[in-house]
Amino acid sequence: MSQVMEPLVLDLVEWAAQQPRSYAEAMEAWRTSCPRLTVWEEAIERGFLLRAEPLRVTPLGLRFLSEHGRPAPPPG
Repeated sequence: MSQVMEPLVLDLVEWAAQQPRSYAEAMEAWRTSCPRLTVWEEAIERGFLLRAEPLRVTPLGLRFLSEHGRPAPPPG
């Protein structure tokens, strides 16, 4: 992952893990018009998020947060 993209994907996964988020909310908050910064697509392709209602952070996404010193939310 590029040096530019990694912090953005990390922020997106952390944001999604903080509380239940709808797909529409994610698209509103994380939309971009730059085809070179596909943060949402990168997170989905790497298996960090599941596009569901509500949006779900996968175990791989939680590990990604932990590996980068970001606290994961408590289960439940």
